Amino acid sequence: MSDLLLGRETFGNPNDVGNVLTRNEAETLFNEWVLNPKLKLHMKQVAYLMKCWAAEKENADEDTQWQWEMSGLLHDADWDQWPSEHCKKIIEELEQRHVDPAIMHAIASHGPAYFGVTPVTAMDKMLFAFDELSGLIHAYSLMRPNGYESMDVKGVKKRLKEKSFAANVSRDDIQDACNRAGITLDDLIAFIIPRQAVLSAEGS
Repeated sequence: MSDLLLGRETFGNPNDVGNVLTRNEAETLFNEWVLNPKLKLHMKQVAYLMKCWAAEKENADEDTQWQWEMSGLLHDADWDQWPSEHCKKIIEELEQRHVDPAIMHAIASHGPAYFGVTPVTAMDKMLFAFDELSGLIHAYSLMRPNGYESMDVKGVKKRLKEKSFAANVSRDDIQDACNRAGITLDDLIAFIIPRQAVLSAEGS
């Protein structure tokens, strides 16, 4: 059993629906809590993927896109300095700031096997789906001479089958996330590659 189980499925106050941090507030929290450059990059990548999915697949307005992006930007905010309190600490912080419960639920459910929270909404499911796979695809880009250029689904799937490659990435979680989101692994990989490539080209 995971030591990170949150022991609850509801977060925040229903009266706080619609409340978000400003971009400046979120980025300040992000920079104060996350010191590891590699973790920062991962969180920015997931945030960008969340924003893109909300805009392109959910036809979300700008306010909703920011909710999705914010959940990605802060999903690992407490992992760097307080790993034993992962998810618990950031959720408590956001509760104190009266943030929309939906954002906290997405963060709490990005690892159901670890935190014991089931992904329910599309935002929940896609944060879970992007988290592990984004990291593996980035690791793959670092070993390729041309990075993301000409990267394809076949190459990523080949790395997925190599258990020794990015060994800390849970293949079971990736498949579970795809099943929950109702998306094929191929389609998820195909969505991530070009968008993460854009972020890489911009220097994140």
